[in-house]
Amino acid sequence: MNGKIVISRLKAAGWSLKRISGSHHIMELGGNIVPVPVHGSRDLTPGTLAAIERQTGVKLK
Repeated sequence: MNGKIVISRLKAAGWSLKRISGSHHIMELGGNIVPVPVHGSRDLTPGTLAAIERQTGVKLK
């Protein structure tokens, strides 16, 4: 799963794009901030996906 898909799923769950810093899209919801790396169509590693799931509470898989 690449970063663009993760961002679309987070947006569907209510997260919004706060800013873009290089290749990292910074997502925000209620004061919580989570960076999502976007490197073209390259898939994120399982550990990165797990960390984003843990920090956001959104099931990505």
